[in-house]
Amino acid sequence: MRSPFKTVLSASAAALCFAAAVPAAAGDSDLVLDRQAAHRFATLPQGVRFPEGITANPANGDLYVGTLDTAGTHPNQLLRLSRNGRVIAQRDFGATPLLGLAFDGANGMVYVANFGASAIQRVAADLAGPIQTVATIPGIGAPPAREVPNPDGSADTIVFGSSRFPAPNGMTFDERGALYVSDSFQGAIWRIDDAAACSPCIPSLLIQDALLATAGHPPFGANGLAFNGDGSALFIANTGDDRILRLDMATRTLGVFAESVDGADGIAFDAQGRLWVAANQSDEVVALNDRGRVVARLGEFQGIRRDGTPDGLLFPGSLVIVADELFVTNLALPLTPAAGDEPEEDVTRFTVSRLKVPRR
Repeated sequence: MRSPFKTVLSASAAALCFAAAVPAAAGDSDLVLDRQAAHRFATLPQGVRFPEGITANPANGDLYVGTLDTAGTHPNQLLRLSRNGRVIAQRDFGATPLLGLAFDGANGMVYVANFGASAIQRVAADLAGPIQTVATIPGIGAPPAREVPNPDGSADTIVFGSSRFPAPNGMTFDERGALYVSDSFQGAIWRIDDAAACSPCIPSLLIQDALLATAGHPPFGANGLAFNGDGSALFIANTGDDRILRLDMATRTLGVFAESVDGADGIAFDAQGRLWVAANQSDEVVALNDRGRVVARLGEFQGIRRDGTPDGLLFPGSLVIVADELFVTNLALPLTPAAGDEPEEDVTRFTVSRLKVPRR
């Protein structure tokens, strides 16, 4: 999933990139860099393709993985993986592709953003029993236009198409049990109060803003969601804009927290307060400190193995932290129109990677 278009950098952005490329003197760097950090944790069953969403049951370490298969030839699946990477349960969701996942530990339920149905669904942790539709995300149209200032004092206007459909993507719970859902195409964040008890639930619009939409590549705006430690701010990945946004929960003020995270997708905070981001276009995961500065870069794409699986990270879509380990889905979804120009096209078996969370 690589953009076919050449990236044009401003002078300031180019200077930042040059500075980042200059290596620090030995022993003088505060950046944690480990390109060998990603190891294969699990290989998905034959025919199960494009793993995207991931979540975990912290009580027993089980992982849940959902697939984003849009071709219509392979049913989308929700998988339950044991702590040793073995598939212990599997649920067929049919033709509708799945995006983000969230786990409700208090009630033992897995929540699923059903992208194809514009709905939030849930199923029991053992993946047995009915698939319940919790809420349907309503259509509200595109956010207002965005003014983008230029260095010469002029400005460009981005006008978002009015035909955008509801696209639930990332999810996270707050400490009161409300479920927050990003809407990638309508540029919005939704809240479902008391999500475990209501049926059907009525989503309320928390915010719709041009910063939550994108005209970039990949064409997903608001994506991964994570609250900081005290719940005072909701952090939001905007994939197409390569940004992490910060929403102040008291004032509803939305602003840019970090720029130039290439394909910012799934996000999660670790115990040290660092925000980990799956950078799907640079095939790595990065950690940001409380000022939005990159303090760690882990993993890279190292080729396709003989068994058809990616070595390392290939379009890391979502991540979850369990204790001191980071688990990442390798979506490996080719999107450029020309055949043969992406390594994703050579993947025949799909994987989840495991990385150690560095202490510093």
